[in-house]
Formats: sequence, C-alpha cells, structure tokens
Amino acid sequence: PRIVCHISFSMNKRERICDIMLNKGGIMLEVNKDNFEEEVLKAEGYVFVDFFGDGCVPCAALMPFVHALADQYEGKLKFTSLNTTKARRLAIGQKILGLPVMAIYKDGQKVEELVKDAATEESIKTMVEKYVALNA
Repeated sequence: PRIVCHISFSMNKRERICDIMLNKGGIMLEVNKDNFEEEVLKAEGYVFVDFFGDGCVPCAALMPFVHALADQYEGKLKFTSLNTTKARRLAIGQKILGLPVMAIYKDGQKVEELVKDAATEESIKTMVEKYVALNA
C-alpha cells in the first residue's frame, strides 16, 4: 500500500491538518484535467467524483470516509477524486463553485451532487448505496 497525505492549512489558525490514509492501489482513482474526460465523462455507467481542494478542511475530514466507501464498494461503482486547486477551469466547467462536492455522473452527465453542508457522511453513504443498487 502507498500512503497518501493531503495537507490543508486552516485560514484562521494556520495549523497544519494532515490526513494519512492507506490507498490500496487505485481503488479511488485520482483524476485531473488530462484524464477527467476519459475517466468520468466518457465512462459507461455510474461514476462517483469527490471534488476537493488543498485548503478545504471539510474535504480533508471527509476523505478517509470516502476512501473507505471506495474500498467497500470496489468493483460496484467507479470512485474518482479531482483536486480542484490544480484544475480550476475544469471545476468551473463542471459548475463546482463551492467545496466539498460529491457527485455522481452517468454516461458523461452529472445526475446528482451533494454540495457543502449537504455533503455529510450519512448523505454520501446514502447516495453511494443508491447508485450501487442502480448499477447492479
């Protein structure tokens, strides 16, 4: 396993927050501006996308939970993540205007999303389970 560390800086307290998690070799595929179209927009079936940013503390807090869902539902739903800090134009093009955003795409179209305060562990799990069932 490889260790993935996302470091965020709190705007008010200037404290470092680092979430370290084990990523089991690509269950959660990190997409970028070069492969987003191929991996998400041209993919068949349902694709989960975790839109996050380097300075987003709620994103960092949700990341281990989302990675655990990716492990749990491996092979049942494609899980991807996009760092919007490194792909701002792409994020704006996908109408991502605030973070965190958890979205489901089907055949290149966004069909559901959870934005900011609506993106809780419970709501994310409910959304994932809904599309895992539809993808079966």
